[in-house]
Amino acid sequence: MTYLTCREFVELVTDYLDGALPPADRERFDEHLDMCKGCREHLDQMQTTLRALRAAGDEPARGEVEGLDRLLDTFRDWKRSRP
Repeated sequence: MTYLTCREFVELVTDYLDGALPPADRERFDEHLDMCKGCREHLDQMQTTLRALRAAGDEPARGEVEGLDRLLDTFRDWKRSRP
């Protein structure tokens, strides 16, 4: 099994948080998480951000939702375009 680099880890965070990683990728992700303090901190920051967004209210302003959707779409498109 090949190990994830930190860059690959960051690219997979969104899928990890969405519960969309295939089992083999999830295993590699978890192994990297166990070994890398920087990536654990990155994941924690992402989870904190998501909790804060959820806590901000059940009914965010339409512009906020569209902005977040555009940001996530842009990130997903960037990931797909990577070799």
